[in-house]
Amino acid sequence: MRAFYTIATLVAIAACSSSNSDGQGTAAFTTWGEDFIEKEIPSADVADGWTIRYNKFLINIGGVKIADEAGTVAAEMKTSKVFDNVKPGVKPVVTFPNLAAKAWTQVSYEVLPVTSASDTSNLDAADATLMLQNGYSVYIDAVATKGSVSKKYAWGFKTHTVHNRCKGELAGKDTDGAVITNGGTDTMQLTTHGDHLYYDDLQSPEAKVRFDAIANADKNNDGTVTMEELASVKRAELRTAEAPYGVGAAANINTLADFVTALTRTIGHFRGEGECFSSTK
Repeated sequence: MRAFYTIATLVAIAACSSSNSDGQGTAAFTTWGEDFIEKEIPSADVADGWTIRYNKFLINIGGVKIADEAGTVAAEMKTSKVFDNVKPGVKPVVTFPNLAAKAWTQVSYEVLPVTSASDTSNLDAADATLMLQNGYSVYIDAVATKGSVSKKYAWGFKTHTVHNRCKGELAGKDTDGAVITNGGTDTMQLTTHGDHLYYDDLQSPEAKVRFDAIANADKNNDGTVTMEELASVKRAELRTAEAPYGVGAAANINTLADFVTALTRTIGHFRGEGECFSSTK
């Protein structure tokens, strides 16, 4: 399902390759939040029956690199760009022309805190200010409903995650990195999986999407779940046979706030359902 804890401007890139007998091509990177972010996570996909809708899903993507098996970098995005993946459609991140036509087996990218060098032009002014002033890498504004009960929440995260050695399906085959053909373009999607923020395990392929624990953290029952309320819930109190809230080898994940923060490192994927090895930075 994922590898975890194995762990701007488009012109600000470096792209270097020499032409050869195989010619040259282009690598293009996009991002998309899929229907779970653009529309909703329906109750049928949530183990405890909640429906989750995002109002905002802001994510800062940068550090896109293409390298060969020896680690020699052919192209690199030198800055970062912020997107709201609730806005419909696939969005361009960066394009690298004039790459040697061959297999580039090492593709990586980062989800990292916004700085003054980040390109926030895709955001509304208020959202750009929010991301920059707080140094967020990910910010969500959402509401979950079950029956007559609604829980709102707006959380920002400052995690810095490197997704490297990405692989995904290309022409029906699981493929490492990029395949550049002479005169062609390999378009690679850096996909955001919004349902991963509610998994009940950091590593298990059997992890399920759940929201009851988050809803129950609203101790004052005001209809809004804050990060402070999540921090007051001990992870050990959540663990059951059905919902293990397991962390594998990850350390210092003691509260529900720690757990949700750690889950932000699992939202980055490649070519849809493809995987990367993810590590902290």
